[in-house]
Amino acid sequence: MCSSFFPKTTFLFLTLLIQMYGVISHSSIDADHHALMEIKSKIIDHRGVLESWNDSIPLCMWQGVTCGRRHQRVTSLNLRDNGMVGSLSPYIGNLSFLIYMNFSNNQLHGSIPPEIGRLSRLQVLLLRKNSFTGEIPVNISSCSKLSVISLSNNMLSGKIPKSFSSMLMLKYLVLGKNKLTGGIPPSIGNLTSFEVLGLYSCPLGGVIPDTFSQLKNLQQIYLMDNGLVGPNPLFLFNYSHLELVNIVENQLLGSLPSNLCLSQPYLRKLYLEINYLSGIFPPSISNCSELEMFDVGDNFFEGEINMDFGKLQNLRHLSIGRSSWGIHGRHLDGMKYFDSLSNCSYLEVLQIGEVDLRRGIPDSLGNLTKLSVLALESNYMLGGLPSSIGNLFSLTKLSLLENNFTGMIPESIGKLQNLGVLIIEGNSFSGIIPRSIGNMLHTLDYRKCKNLLLLILSENNLGGSIPKELFQVSSLSIGLDLSRNNLSGALPKEIGSLKNLGILDLSDNRLSGELPSGFSSYVSLQTLNLSRNFFHGSMPVSLSSLRGLEYVDVSRNNFSGHIPTYLQELVLKGLDLSYNNFEGEVYVKGVFANASAISVVGNPRLCGEYLSFTYPHAELQQLSLRVVLAISLSSAVAGLVLLSFVLFHCCRKNREKPADSLLTESFEKISYGRLFKATEGFSAANLIGTGGFGSVYKGILDESGLTVAIKVLNLQHRGGSRSFTAECEALRNIRHRNLVKVITSCSSLDFQGNDFKALVYDFMPNGSLETWLHSSTTVDHLHHEGLHQLNLVQRISIAKDVAYALDYLHYRCGNVVVHRDLKPSNILLDADMVAHVGDFGLAKILSLDELSDANKSSSSHVRGTIGYAPPEYGVGNELWDPVVRDVDREKPVDPMFREGLSLHSYATSALAGGFVLQIVDPVFLSDEVKEECLVSLLKIGVKCSSESPQDRMDIGTVIHELLSLTVTL
Repeated sequence: MCSSFFPKTTFLFLTLLIQMYGVISHSSIDADHHALMEIKSKIIDHRGVLESWNDSIPLCMWQGVTCGRRHQRVTSLNLRDNGMVGSLSPYIGNLSFLIYMNFSNNQLHGSIPPEIGRLSRLQVLLLRKNSFTGEIPVNISSCSKLSVISLSNNMLSGKIPKSFSSMLMLKYLVLGKNKLTGGIPPSIGNLTSFEVLGLYSCPLGGVIPDTFSQLKNLQQIYLMDNGLVGPNPLFLFNYSHLELVNIVENQLLGSLPSNLCLSQPYLRKLYLEINYLSGIFPPSISNCSELEMFDVGDNFFEGEINMDFGKLQNLRHLSIGRSSWGIHGRHLDGMKYFDSLSNCSYLEVLQIGEVDLRRGIPDSLGNLTKLSVLALESNYMLGGLPSSIGNLFSLTKLSLLENNFTGMIPESIGKLQNLGVLIIEGNSFSGIIPRSIGNMLHTLDYRKCKNLLLLILSENNLGGSIPKELFQVSSLSIGLDLSRNNLSGALPKEIGSLKNLGILDLSDNRLSGELPSGFSSYVSLQTLNLSRNFFHGSMPVSLSSLRGLEYVDVSRNNFSGHIPTYLQELVLKGLDLSYNNFEGEVYVKGVFANASAISVVGNPRLCGEYLSFTYPHAELQQLSLRVVLAISLSSAVAGLVLLSFVLFHCCRKNREKPADSLLTESFEKISYGRLFKATEGFSAANLIGTGGFGSVYKGILDESGLTVAIKVLNLQHRGGSRSFTAECEALRNIRHRNLVKVITSCSSLDFQGNDFKALVYDFMPNGSLETWLHSSTTVDHLHHEGLHQLNLVQRISIAKDVAYALDYLHYRCGNVVVHRDLKPSNILLDADMVAHVGDFGLAKILSLDELSDANKSSSSHVRGTIGYAPPEYGVGNELWDPVVRDVDREKPVDPMFREGLSLHSYATSALAGGFVLQIVDPVFLSDEVKEECLVSLLKIGVKCSSESPQDRMDIGTVIHELLSLTVTL
């Protein structure tokens, strides 16, 4: 009986157990079902991915759901790349058997539910590329089996949880492109199993913790654009498994380890650009046999680059030296093994910038048939362009910007059928533009040339006519720049083929003839610059259809006839018609109503009731091609590789810029070598004058024959660098017809390796006002040349010009710019005797909020030249009154002014005593000059130089009074 009892009871127990398990299992599956339906309820599914989530088919057959074989429980949930909108339900925490979860690349928002922390079996969590907000749930660390976490490309904020340090199985952590702050937790160094760490593009700040030295298994680390500071973590380069290091765009200091690559046999990618790294490039880099990507631009490395690139057989991307702010990389003296680059047969991108190579391009470089980007910029490279350049048939961009290349552009360049951007400006190429360039562009399959956006051949010595083929590339859309060459002849009739062109710059050539009617096809044109050529005839009516035009410059040509009426109907931001033969009335509508946006100087037959007042010959604010490109490219598609490369030169991410590149936002820089050539070696024969902070030379730029004035800063003089900084700051954003126009700047090294800084201005052939008023030697020379001393009309005109400049600087250019050293030697006269205020080396820029404080400055802030500063040394007032100086014959520092006597009191006494004619310049003592006029003029000057700032005449009133005097003369 007992023997039969046990088998029966065992059978009953097992049956009951099976039944109980079935009930529990069914209950658990129901829980998963309920959780999934709750998840579905929070999501808008536009693509119908979740339509299968219904009771008509088993749960484990639903799209994106995977179940375990044994228990039929949900173990994987993969709904990535489905464009789902909504939030992630807290019921996700009820999928207790979940091992893998992937909702990447959707549009989920809201916070990450902390219930995820209940998923004790979870190993992979992928929520990247969504719009999750809030903080990272701290209790995610409860998922102790997690090995992969990716939450990148969201909008998460707060700090990285310190609790991550307890997740000892974590190997892959990517949190990049969020709003995380608070630095990198040192406790992450405890995760010794780490292989990949990605914290990029988060405003974390702080330093790279020393505890990272414990991450011996690290293979890839991404810390770019984190605002990191402090020393370069050399311990990163001690990991034997290291494959990739990316610490781009931080503020890390220090050098590279001398044994780099000796202990990293697997290192493939090294990105270090945009930091403050210094020292030399370790020659040991040549031992990185697996290296594919090497980008170390925008740092402070120095010395010769002593690397044998021929050993880097896998190298695909090399970027060295390039500096977007004009100071980094300048101490790199050359590349000993430059020729060895031709052995890197897999090279696709080669960028070398601001390295003192002083050599030519080897013919062997033509062996790099996989090269798609070749940028050799500002390297002092010499010689001609080898014909083997035509072998680089994979090139999409070729830039040889700012070198010393000479000779003709080889016809073989026409073989580059995939070329999208060609930039060779700033060299000395000569001869004609090869027609093969036009043919190359013209024969491109449009489907293959979506990136054909930009062609720049400016600043060379190219001659001959413009090949018609250049105007037959319909995809050319950003710009065509042929400026500053020696091109001649008429424009081809095919010019109208570029319907999508945004910028056309043909300035500074010898082009002639009338403008063709084909311009009417330029429906997208924004900037048209035809200045400094020999075009003639009237401006064509076809321009009236270009409703997108913003800037037009046709100055210094031979255009004639009436100003077209359609110009006042276009929504122009700038119009320069100066130095042509236009005649008739100047309009008052549209752009003509804005005196700061138009220039009509040099057209003597123009007339108009308000011409002299409304248009004080305002110099048009010209935009260089690069500036306009920066504006145009800001809306371009970021994904285009070619466009990104253009943006690298034009609109880098805004950072605090060093002082000696403050002008680069508006002007293209010029090399020391070109200035040396322009001044014949800064010879004494070309010396115009000297001052406290430097010397000024007359120079002729070789590429255009343009005569310029070159101010070379004396950097050994105390304050020389500050003077350069102040002048750059002041001139960066101001433009006016009565301010000396800065053409470009130079911040470089001379041939001896010394720092060199210079500013290049328009040359003023009639010298300074100081010369005309006081230099008898020069005045005698002027008499010999058939010129005369300044009469009263000229002096009032000069006073008006200076007043216009002060009015602009103080009230009409945004912030207040105070010159602080305004005197006759700093007022220069052009060929038409128009006055231009120059020398902003002591200038001060004040915001409107600072202005009231500046006016209270004490004498401890004195700036300027004795005799021309106001009594209270205030930096917010006019420093010199041109009217008194124009009328009186004495200097304010004349020996007669002592024992309390000043120029102001001297003139005041003359007015009060009625002996004005005894103190004025004898030039005015003629029958044509009325004494009442001199008295009125002297009263203006005395009022402007009153001892108390409150008693001085407002500059606007000065202008009004001077204009009234002009009418009475």
